[in-house]
Amino acid sequence: MLQVIGSVASGVLLFNAIPHLVQGICGRRHMSPLAPDSSAVVNVIWGWMNLVLGALLARASNWGNWTTADWVAFGIGGFGVSVYLAIFWSDPNARLPWHRK
Repeated sequence: MLQVIGSVASGVLLFNAIPHLVQGICGRRHMSPLAPDSSAVVNVIWGWMNLVLGALLARASNWGNWTTADWVAFGIGGFGVSVYLAIFWSDPNARLPWHRK
């Protein structure tokens, strides 16, 4: 069960890394947990943190020996965070709870 939870968390982190890396690499400001309008460099760093933590979680949950259930859990984590972020970013006034309005 712990391996499945690691697979889901890995999917969430790895898929969440994508928008931060893309926005940062393209030189665009983008919201991160650190600020509502984080610089491109902050987003690249945040994206890499997600990437490294996601990879470490995948490795810790024995990536090379994942079962079908583990891969499904990884996909659910990635798909879930992707759909959530698509809905979240559709709101032009989107803010994380700790960002002041």
